[in-house]
Amino acid sequence: MTIAIVGAGLGGLALARVLHVNGMDCVVYERESSRGARGQGGMLDIHSGQRALREAGLIDRFHAIARGEGQDMRLLEPDGTLLLQEDTPEDAPLERPEVDRADLRDLLLDSLPEETVRWGRAFESADDGVLRFADGSTATCGLLVGADGAWSRVRTLLTDARPAHIGQNIVEVGIPDIDRTHPELAAMVGRGNYWVLGDGLSLAAQRNGDGRVRIGLSFYNTPEDWFATSGIPFADPAAARARLIDLLRGWDPRFTALIAACDDTVVPRSIATLPVGLTWPSTPGVTLLGDAAHLMPPVGEGANMALLDGALLGLALAAHPDDFPTAVEEYEREMFERTGAAARMSAEIHELLTSPDAAQKMLAFFRPG
Repeated sequence: MTIAIVGAGLGGLALARVLHVNGMDCVVYERESSRGARGQGGMLDIHSGQRALREAGLIDRFHAIARGEGQDMRLLEPDGTLLLQEDTPEDAPLERPEVDRADLRDLLLDSLPEETVRWGRAFESADDGVLRFADGSTATCGLLVGADGAWSRVRTLLTDARPAHIGQNIVEVGIPDIDRTHPELAAMVGRGNYWVLGDGLSLAAQRNGDGRVRIGLSFYNTPEDWFATSGIPFADPAAARARLIDLLRGWDPRFTALIAACDDTVVPRSIATLPVGLTWPSTPGVTLLGDAAHLMPPVGEGANMALLDGALLGLALAAHPDDFPTAVEEYEREMFERTGAAARMSAEIHELLTSPDAAQKMLAFFRPG
């Protein structure tokens, strides 16, 4: 019986790889036309997800592309007060290394037989094991796995739950080749993560493996349509940077200098999540993983949970190759408990970030007692 995975993200590819390692075939259907059709985002903090890479037989190759120095962290207040600085020793274990999402995706893609992923196949619907795609083609399967992200079409086969906005809107900008173009800002940000929290917003700067620093300005307690009323002219990058600097009025000039140095890539992102602890009755023939199953605030758990989902579903299917319903039920039981706990923790961290004294609360989170 064919296993069909909709979505060639980290979770779907982890499932495909663990199935391959265990001698089971599958097909991955991906709407993008190729692996390079769009950017894959920035760095990921991979911790619990390393178990998935071990099960996939890829942990050594992961360590080769991971950045241990990406574990460095600096936490500041808007007036420039440094609250926390953690620099990772060169010989520190890779407990929470950073890795470029695109590099990790390529690692998984390269570990699969070439014909596993069918590019340019946008899933539309499914009925009685028949999959229908936007190009008019069809396919059959014995098990459909929705790994198709936040706005999953497969999810509608199992639950009416939909993502809801959580009052967070992010503007993403960045500085390319920062060591060469702005060495003083590079030294300020450091090798890993740089957080400034306060006044109902945050600035998160993150060093990427390609030398770019990605910066996310999060505006909390804002409505879903905030971008339309924010006065940020996204079609005019220079004016957009000026408006962002204006929204940071009163912040230390070093932080506004980061924004002034950014290039013309200015991207709005509205943040939504699924209900914490979402479950559904186990249904033969279909299941979900990753953001399709448990979309969380972007605080470092989503990619790890997706990788684990894929690996643990793969192991369950390998343990019950002739009984997919039992495998799915076992997987979902464990997944609901594990990801429910992760979603609750992520919601708590998001709540800390929205508080008036966010920097002090995050300091207490990182340095309890």
